[in-house]
Amino acid sequence: MGVTTIAAKSILAISGVVLGSHCVNGFRQHHVRSSCPTQRSGSSFFQLGKTSGCPSTSSCAVDVSEEKLGPQRQPLGHPALLQAISDFPETILFVNITNTGALSTNKDARRIFHGRGGLYPGANHLTLDYYPPVFLLTSFEKLAEEELIVYGNALASMWQSLEDLSAFSADKNNGVTLPQSNLNESPFTWVYQCREKENFDTRLMAGEIPEPHIVTENNGGNKFLVHLLKGQNHGLFLDMSVGRKWLQNKCSKGENGIRSVLNLFAYTCAFSIAALNGGAETVVNVDMSGGALKIGQKNHELNDITSYGSKGTAKFLSHDIWKTWGKIKKLGPYDAVVVDPPSYQKGSFIATKDYIKVIRRLPSLLHPHGYALLCLNAPELGTEFLLEQVRIGVPNDQLKFVQRLDNPTTFASAHSERALKVLIFQYIPLANNTEEIH
Repeated sequence: MGVTTIAAKSILAISGVVLGSHCVNGFRQHHVRSSCPTQRSGSSFFQLGKTSGCPSTSSCAVDVSEEKLGPQRQPLGHPALLQAISDFPETILFVNITNTGALSTNKDARRIFHGRGGLYPGANHLTLDYYPPVFLLTSFEKLAEEELIVYGNALASMWQSLEDLSAFSADKNNGVTLPQSNLNESPFTWVYQCREKENFDTRLMAGEIPEPHIVTENNGGNKFLVHLLKGQNHGLFLDMSVGRKWLQNKCSKGENGIRSVLNLFAYTCAFSIAALNGGAETVVNVDMSGGALKIGQKNHELNDITSYGSKGTAKFLSHDIWKTWGKIKKLGPYDAVVVDPPSYQKGSFIATKDYIKVIRRLPSLLHPHGYALLCLNAPELGTEFLLEQVRIGVPNDQLKFVQRLDNPTTFASAHSERALKVLIFQYIPLANNTEEIH
């Protein structure tokens, strides 16, 4: 029958580990109840908050009252982030019926908390990501050490609840058997990165990062190398998962699907992995960074994509695209062109002056009815900017707008025009301009 989702709170309740909450200032307050809390690292884990004692019937909670935290900034931990940590097990637990009912986790990389979306007052500077088995807390403002302790202890307690769950078997008399499952095969590990310009800092706060560190996407189908302790970009942009999914689906449609792809500004070639795993025959990856492309080549090896394998082939061009159009065109035309540039990178690409230069090249690169996937992650530039660039760069409506892809729900934003924009266009040459788009 495959995979059946069961409410994680029900599963946790069966195991004796209950994640609970109640409302404080519009947010639910995080606490953990257990059949034996004194045996858990979480029994008094909020060291800097107001905690209760720990008899077996009590709960441990941070005091997130307004008197303690204030209405905006939360020096002892933002309650919305703490709640997201508390809720995390509910988002990853499921029962695999094909594996005799084994309790499993979805181990794809994902965003857990997106304060940057502007939906949580006082948390615009915070994000939390999960690159299994590592949690990455990113702040665009320097956090006090006391606040880091609160977040670290909340993560540790949540991790402990998953470890408790991995070792339990449900009562067979109830007709439910959930065999022991090693949900956590690695030690609890988390990284803190401060992106405030004057205080840039990346720290391993606990545990150890696997080497190599490999994460997955698309239910484990696509594999990628990541590096959380090196720089601001970690090898995989999680918000672009929707673009990769769209491309992979389009490449999976047999003879009617996308067979050839040009991946501009390829970085570590995640789009290439999605396309080739979907069924594309060839992908040309172009990026100025030879180091990024080398990681991209390793990503292809991770996914068993080689020049002699049964899957399609990939090419890697470590070139400045402005000086390589002739070679890029010679390898085409393509069924799809992916354009995912940095919004502002001095000496390489500035969206306001360079995007139109790429757009003007698209008719010479695409097969008729081919697709262009245009991406833009500049808060100051909205959807209309790209639409206008296309109208100017490819006149006579030859590049027809198809849709804007919805961003992942984990990247929800109060202002969609400031969030990532992924727009799909289809090339309809002038002679065929009355045809319907697909």
